[in-house]
Amino acid sequence: MKIKKISHIGIAVSDLDGILKLFKVKLGLEHTHRETLPEHGVELAVVPIGESALEFIRPLEGNVSIQKFLEKRGPGMHHISLEVDNAAEWIEHIESDGDEMIDRKPRIGAAGCPIAFVHPKTLGGVLIELEEGDKSD
Repeated sequence: MKIKKISHIGIAVSDLDGILKLFKVKLGLEHTHRETLPEHGVELAVVPIGESALEFIRPLEGNVSIQKFLEKRGPGMHHISLEVDNAAEWIEHIESDGDEMIDRKPRIGAAGCPIAFVHPKTLGGVLIELEEGDKSD
């Protein structure tokens, strides 16, 4: 089992177009991927920076968790995504120590990648996403 890199930092926003324009105008950064995931209740855009990226996520109607996050904290960092070699093995490893996962098995996330979230109380209050990366690495 291996953590390969920080895949992305997830940032919750209420205005996806506005934040993309702001990052383009102020920092010269442009998104390369935009996707709506109704099964997760989000619309997202990926802004690559080197080998990592910023992932801006906007809740769709009915997404209670991200909407509550925005109401309580406002826009900002939501999660850190780590690229791993095998999400299912990582779930088993974390749960074997009695720690809590949000996802008990990988689910499909953006760009069709298997993902799983580690409960924030397991890692000191930080929401971590385990994203299974390219098998060719």
